[in-house]
Amino acid sequence: MTNLKALIKSIILSSFLFFVASSNSLADDENYSPLDSPSFFEGLNTFTSVFSQIKQLYVDEIDDETLFNNAIKGLIEGLDPHSSFLEPKDQSDLNESTMGKFGGLGIVIATEGSFIEIISPIDDTPAYRAGLQAGDIILKIGDQNVSQINLEEGVKLMRGAPGTKVKLTIGRPDIAPFVVEITREIITITSAKGLILDEGIGYLRIAQFQRPTSELVESIISDLVDQNEGELDSLIIDLRNNPGGLLDSAIDISNLFIDETGIVVYTEGRMPSSNISYPTTPGDILNGAPIAILMNKGSASASEIVAGALQDHKRAIIMGEESFGKGSVQSMLNLQDGYGLKLTTARYYTPSGRSIQSKGITPDIELENIFLDNEEDEDSIDFRSQEKDLKNALSAEDPTELSEEEILKVQDEIAEKRDQEYIDLLKGDYFIHEAINALKAIKVYR
Repeated sequence: MTNLKALIKSIILSSFLFFVASSNSLADDENYSPLDSPSFFEGLNTFTSVFSQIKQLYVDEIDDETLFNNAIKGLIEGLDPHSSFLEPKDQSDLNESTMGKFGGLGIVIATEGSFIEIISPIDDTPAYRAGLQAGDIILKIGDQNVSQINLEEGVKLMRGAPGTKVKLTIGRPDIAPFVVEITREIITITSAKGLILDEGIGYLRIAQFQRPTSELVESIISDLVDQNEGELDSLIIDLRNNPGGLLDSAIDISNLFIDETGIVVYTEGRMPSSNISYPTTPGDILNGAPIAILMNKGSASASEIVAGALQDHKRAIIMGEESFGKGSVQSMLNLQDGYGLKLTTARYYTPSGRSIQSKGITPDIELENIFLDNEEDEDSIDFRSQEKDLKNALSAEDPTELSEEEILKVQDEIAEKRDQEYIDLLKGDYFIHEAINALKAIKVYR
């Protein structure tokens, strides 16, 4: 027993010291060590006791590596929904999916109780075309009850070769559970598109914040201005079901519409290096034309940064539902032997000092998410959550990464396919209808 304790202490202390050495880029106090904390050794004694009991008494024999990895996962994942410990195989799977070796559905998911919740379907993906919505609960994947598996296992079941099919049993508020069959695809995302809706009102849909998204948005706005004889009367920015993306992209897009000195967003953490302000670059591409931003519970992270910045700078009215509330910053750390650590290191704040985390962005005009073709069902399941309710979160797959040139080319191809049918579809959207009315009212009073 003494030898076992000594071995475990040696391994754990070495791991902690390695972690400290690996984290100096984040920590300003390079002299920090867990060895300075008296409670560290108390906890270590408890850990070694539990470890030894498992090794002696557990019904099945478990190897030391598995137990250590499980312990570290519990340590990290108990912090918040977005911090995680990555084993080498996890990073390998991530690389494979990014390179397009997996087919997927196009959803961002999280755990909700014993089930899996869809945080956001991604535009123009199989899940989106199948009609899946933010707030939907996945009850079964094929014949597998989701309550019997963890999130990672659920992701693996939904992945598969492009062209193959998977059946999902879905729970949705106000209707009975139903089954959808979805054909897997390699997921590619065109992050922005736009068109003229009504009487000089432009429509800009941002599905995700990627590297070239700000360039796309600037090009789209320029095209819309040209289509409307040199000026837009107003603009609707649709951020519904946008799960976020790159911070730099969100900042650049915010700056397209802000014409005053200040900040777009700032971050604060325990370390001084985490305290960063991102300034505005005055220059409004719309020359002050009114903006309405549409949000719902599937609007998260970078979406909330844009909405919060334009709301605080009095540049846009926010319409729809309270957003998801994902306002934390994650840093990726490479550990030894192929292991990795994704750790939450800071929180985002809007220019006025509002924390986004677990609170979201409150709309100026609240709209109920109305589904005109769905009647309330006595067998309905009422599941809905936001960041504050979240236990764990994960993308069901990572989109295939295209080059900026490829994304811009796809954007041009989409622009060529726009027709009146799509415009009519948007006009039948309740959120769009209300946004148009609000912008027309603003135009009258300007």
